[in-house]
Amino acid sequence: MSGEKKDKKQETRNKKQKGDLQKCEEFCSELENKYKRALADYQNLIKQSAEDRTSFVKYANEQLILEMIPVYDNLKTAINFSDESVEGNGWAEGIKYVIKQFKDVLENNGIKEIKTVGEKFNPEKMEAVESEDTDDKKKDDIVAKELKSGYEMNEKVINPARVVVYKLKK
Repeated sequence: MSGEKKDKKQETRNKKQKGDLQKCEEFCSELENKYKRALADYQNLIKQSAEDRTSFVKYANEQLILEMIPVYDNLKTAINFSDESVEGNGWAEGIKYVIKQFKDVLENNGIKEIKTVGEKFNPEKMEAVESEDTDDKKKDDIVAKELKSGYEMNEKVINPARVVVYKLKK
């Protein structure tokens, strides 16, 4: 009987050790899953931080540019309203050169003027402030005049264009 008792004790001990081993394996598996999740979260955080930095750099100058655009628009308006007597004048040519420099600086910073006249009205980029009646079906919803230029910065509208749009008479 003592041999059978020893065998049962050994069997009980083996079952307990197998149970303990299974618990340890489950615990290790749980820790491994938590580690993988934490690693994935950390990698996602790194990617998001990089995207945030890129976006910040891309739009960091937006406020400064928004303050410069009215000056650029006013220079363009001034030269557009000049009469023929000023055409050969040196200061008028100088202003045209300044306007060109302004345009180059804006383009180098990712700023583009929104094309309007003759284009189909796009409410995402344009603001219709007036409409003009037309009998031509082809002109319906086409921009007739630009009242104020609109601008995009890296494909994001920072200033919508103000336009007059043709509307078909009913």
